[in-house]
Amino acid sequence: MMSGPVKKLLFVTRFEDLGFDTLQLFLELRKTSLEHIVFLYVIQRDKVAFQRGVGYKKSEEIRLREKANIRFIDWAETLFEQGMEVGVYITVGNLVSQVLSAVDKEGIDLVVIGNSEKKRLSQLVSGSDIAELMHRTPAPVLTINFPSDAKRLTENPFHRPLVALNWLPGEQRILDFLLSLKGIVQGVDVIHVAREQDLKGTSAMGVQKTRKEQRKRLEAVCGQLEASDISAQAHVYVGEPSEEIHRAARDCRSSLIVIGSPQKKAFDGKFRKSLPVELAETALCPVLLVPGSSAAAGEP
Repeated sequence: MMSGPVKKLLFVTRFEDLGFDTLQLFLELRKTSLEHIVFLYVIQRDKVAFQRGVGYKKSEEIRLREKANIRFIDWAETLFEQGMEVGVYITVGNLVSQVLSAVDKEGIDLVVIGNSEKKRLSQLVSGSDIAELMHRTPAPVLTINFPSDAKRLTENPFHRPLVALNWLPGEQRILDFLLSLKGIVQGVDVIHVAREQDLKGTSAMGVQKTRKEQRKRLEAVCGQLEASDISAQAHVYVGEPSEEIHRAARDCRSSLIVIGSPQKKAFDGKFRKSLPVELAETALCPVLLVPGSSAAAGEP
């Protein structure tokens, strides 16, 4: 499965998390192929659900719809002036189901979803929800987490991505995606995290052999990027994958963490927190989950 250019972007917002200031950072993608933005606002069922003595809160639904519509009209007018196409969905229901429906109907190439500074990502999209999106959507999903001690985005996340690889099937799609953003990506850091138990032997010679083997594979990946005039550097870290990827993102001053995510035809509802989900919930920079690999990077 190849990953083509981003022509159509789905922007999932509750307004207090992702605003128009954040969306504007992604408009740089017009330099490659972006031409259409689709907005999605999902009204949570518990805000309008049937209650004894009150019934279904139809008036509240109308109020929330109109409030969202006013925001989107304002945003759309600005985008129209810039020659962009715009679509809008304001719905009531389950967020994941509505995202999947919009992706299918619109042929979305990239989903952007976030969370407010006051609430963790798990409050908007729980770990099991992220896992379900990874399994079921064909589009890459970019999650933006705004913990209280982090600043809001001030640059396009694609400027300086950190790509975490574990040599899994489907990871080529990550490179295809980044190659489609030539002219926007300023430099890529490519990392492999070797677990301590995977090191060959206990001698310094054995450890160095592992490092050299992994670095050689990473340099081959960097070669693919550099062949398209995208600068790239290889890095080998050793330890627990989540901790080391966070460390590498700080060391490299990365604007984005990119990792492969598993995709299956059906999601069985069973959830265990995988590395991509953990990163999406905890990373201080945005995380791009690219579907196509058969298992999550860094996992056995």
